[in-house]
Amino acid sequence: MARPPRRSADPKKPLQKTPSRIGTFDAVAAIAGIRRLHEAAEDPNIDRMPADDELFQALLYLEAHAGALKDENARRTAAIQRVTLWEYLREQTDLHQAKAVADARAANAEWVQLASALAVNAPSAAYNKAARLRAAALVGDGQPVRRTPEAVREAERLVAAQAAADRRAAAHATQRHRLLAPVAMRLLEHRDGLDDGDEVTYWLDEIAEVLPNCRTPIQFVSLETYVKAAIRELEKAARRNAGSAGATMEANQAYAAAAELIAGS
Repeated sequence: MARPPRRSADPKKPLQKTPSRIGTFDAVAAIAGIRRLHEAAEDPNIDRMPADDELFQALLYLEAHAGALKDENARRTAAIQRVTLWEYLREQTDLHQAKAVADARAANAEWVQLASALAVNAPSAAYNKAARLRAAALVGDGQPVRRTPEAVREAERLVAAQAAADRRAAAHATQRHRLLAPVAMRLLEHRDGLDDGDEVTYWLDEIAEVLPNCRTPIQFVSLETYVKAAIRELEKAARRNAGSAGATMEANQAYAAAAELIAGS
């Protein structure tokens, strides 16, 4: 029986199995740990070892002086940590080289000029390698992105789309705040005339806390959440009190204005 044709993978599709990565790692502490092993072994050259935050030079020293560790357990521990540190350094290199390429392109460098710097022979190869480097900083569907130009372009498209959606949401929140802030202020100005139940008091206190310094989209959303909650509790009070949420005309007008705005959101 003939085998069905093998379907090629979509080059834009992120890996289904997340590749292992070192990720966040305290490299300085790891170098310091290996240094202590060399000090305990009385490495005669330990005073020549570079500082713990000089990762590359420190690793070269530890490689050259690995024989100073006579104890097998110490030698094995140090070697495994060096393997981890080199892997971590490799991951960081991709990120920083990608940033250098981006800076070069921002300074109008042509791909033909970057080819030799990226150790490739053609502008198209430089472009593709730069795309693979950018994959190190991208995540698709919560997973690292495949190192193909197609996958990187798709991930960057999704990132740009999300950024645009965030900007629209922030603009909407800002516009809503211009309408909501005066209504919230009126509620506070006439709170003495509003129902003084515990829940109403709680949400009015929350409004009073956030309103004076409400400047960011997140704070705008929080303010609207608090106003909605206050209106919800005042509606309950109105039902209990024959349609009146407050004891004064001004308080009832403040409540009605806020309720109308919230109902139209």
